[in-house]
Amino acid sequence: MRINHHSLVGSHFLELWRQNSRMSTEMVVEEDAEPSPTELNTFNCSDGFLNMLPDKLSVRYTGLALHGQDVGVVQANRPAPVKRLVYYFEIFVKNAGSKGQIGIGFITEGFRMRRQPGWEPNSYGYHGDDGFLYRGLGKGEAFGPTYTAGDTVGCGINYASQEFFFTKNGIVVGTVYKDLKGPLFPTISIHSQNEEVSVNFGKEPFVFDLKAYEAQERAKQQMMVEKISLPHNASYELVHSYLLHYGYEDTLKLFDMANRSSLPPISLTQGNGFPKQDDMYALNQRKTLRQLIRSGEIDEAFDKLQSWYPQIIQDDTSPICFLLHCQRFIELIRAGKVEEALAYGRVEFEKFNQLTELDDLVKDCATLLAYEQPQKSSVGYLLEESQREIVADAVNATILSATANPNLKDSRVYLYSKLEKLLRQLTACYMERRSLNGDQGEAFHLRRVLNSDYKN
Repeated sequence: MRINHHSLVGSHFLELWRQNSRMSTEMVVEEDAEPSPTELNTFNCSDGFLNMLPDKLSVRYTGLALHGQDVGVVQANRPAPVKRLVYYFEIFVKNAGSKGQIGIGFITEGFRMRRQPGWEPNSYGYHGDDGFLYRGLGKGEAFGPTYTAGDTVGCGINYASQEFFFTKNGIVVGTVYKDLKGPLFPTISIHSQNEEVSVNFGKEPFVFDLKAYEAQERAKQQMMVEKISLPHNASYELVHSYLLHYGYEDTLKLFDMANRSSLPPISLTQGNGFPKQDDMYALNQRKTLRQLIRSGEIDEAFDKLQSWYPQIIQDDTSPICFLLHCQRFIELIRAGKVEEALAYGRVEFEKFNQLTELDDLVKDCATLLAYEQPQKSSVGYLLEESQREIVADAVNATILSATANPNLKDSRVYLYSKLEKLLRQLTACYMERRSLNGDQGEAFHLRRVLNSDYKN
């Protein structure tokens, strides 16, 4: 049973290695990087009532406006992307024509392209001649100021608040709850002689300060988080447990000295799956092993493990031994000892020939030999500090799972510190909330939160 748990922990870190490989060797596409509208749709528009200029960003009304359905309507070539905080576009009114019956808004698929946005179900529109907002009904409601020639008007979706918002000359004039489902297409309409507008989907700077608006929206979210009451010592205990879990003994001592409090410490051990004393196990030895691996001294790390925890490396084909042997090979490459690395790889990698699930990782290691400057190659990620950290974390977790509490039924509780478990839960909650909004809104990226300007 213990060996199975031991392998389970090692396999977890092999998968982390693969994730590290994918992030480094493939073109990383951000989850938020969806195709965005770039121009107006030359096919899905009101033929006969407008003329689209060659740039596909400007339209002029060419009808006589004799009837209510003689509207020139055109939508964007793509729907608004949804995996972000905000989507926004603008129009500039070059000519308001005889009546200024210009509209801007969003429509769903299947909209009749002979009606102003907002006049038909499944559409919203802010109109220039009366400043009214129309939301799927023929009758509008007072909303904002009128707009005419020389004005820049914008329309956006705030996915965090699930609202449409509209701007005029860089200022928000109003918001309205977004109750439309499915893909939404940015849309503009013109309805009187000589009207002419151009659209900006983001190729040129917006008049509206979109980045400031996004920062303001994120600040609102941050303020909500900061209103949540936490026990006085909770943050201290979380950091303390993190340093303890990963064996950062020296940093832990300094941290405790700097944060001594007269208040009793708050225990976060209940419900974590293992007693607090498990994290205290072999703290000095785990610190030593981490330092050796992070400095590339893998032979000495092997010697220490053989002396302190021989049961961990007695199976030389275990995941943890594989990680250590690979790191030893990598360190030889780092030191420029190519012939020694080649000889070492032939002996050690031979042991894993029958384990086809490791072929991709062995291949990455062997590929280092093919380059004069391997750090600049597709497998250069192996020479980064993050790879050493994976091996050090694997050794640390294996020691805890195999020796700290041998009666524990599930060793996976040692894979993460309490702080990491909290962050994983936070991410899961954030994604669940986004799921309830139809998978609309930006994903949770901890790095972005930590590096953001509003965090202070």
